[in-house]
Amino acid sequence: MSQRPAVFATRNVPDAVKERLTRDYDARINEADTVLDADAIVREAEGAEAVIVSPPDRMDAALIARLPQSVRAIVCYSVGVNHVDLDAAKERGLIATNTPGVLTQSTADTAMLLMLGATRRSWEGQSMLRAGEWKGWAPTQLMGLELGTRRLGVMGMGRIGQAVAHRARAFGMEIHYHDVRRLDPEQEQGATYHETPESLLKVSDVLTLHTPATPETYRFLNAERIALLPENAVVVNSARGDVVDDEALIDALKTGRIFAAGLDVFNGEPNLHPGYLELENAYMLPHLGSATVETRNAMGFKVLDNMDAIFAGTEPPDRVV
Repeated sequence: MSQRPAVFATRNVPDAVKERLTRDYDARINEADTVLDADAIVREAEGAEAVIVSPPDRMDAALIARLPQSVRAIVCYSVGVNHVDLDAAKERGLIATNTPGVLTQSTADTAMLLMLGATRRSWEGQSMLRAGEWKGWAPTQLMGLELGTRRLGVMGMGRIGQAVAHRARAFGMEIHYHDVRRLDPEQEQGATYHETPESLLKVSDVLTLHTPATPETYRFLNAERIALLPENAVVVNSARGDVVDDEALIDALKTGRIFAAGLDVFNGEPNLHPGYLELENAYMLPHLGSATVETRNAMGFKVLDNMDAIFAGTEPPDRVV
């Protein structure tokens, strides 16, 4: 009988991660890579000491209560942990971990892709080409917005927010930000600090969201705050879908109050609000923020580092509960 700890991964993992996972653990992996319902997770976790979960897994209190008694840890293959009821995990005595610090560059790149895609009307252009409707260059065709003449408002100036600001400076953008605390001058690198989100919104020609999903940030960008943005503003969200009020943003995109939006995350993923699908000025990606070989491998290795520590009886480096 194997002496390796038994673990269950709810989704498939990259090859490099799988090699180490199957070498060091008695691993059961959902290689079909489909989202499992609660019954399937409970069934497949039988006998496992750890469950590796991803954002689509809704690990609520009811599901956590049903997990087999063998389970000691919920190991998140993500930085965000809003899909896990941490209070319920703590109450049951489970360890929970995540994968911070390795998504910064890939997510910042994605934010810039969203920014460029939205301001330059990329979806409309691609749609025109694929439909065979392009009739050639024209002086007024698909005129977008230049980044270099605009102010970037960074809502949440953590590692990713700072990396986005660094990239945006290369485009000539003027950087403004809000966070719960002001950065030191070296980290600010000339960015203008705003004590309130409302002050930031008023100068954000392009607003990029980099806040975690918490009760305080739930539907942060609502109709009242959208109304504070300058005319022809662009909204970028590569953080969490929960921080945007979909109905308010869709209405602003429809009416032209907002020029465009670049979105990588959505409420209720993968079942995003159907209103977005009707909008040519919504440039959208299917949650690709961390989807590079380098980053997904690094996330997986953090998952394994955390599990190694748990089963060695030492403190996991990325413990959240």
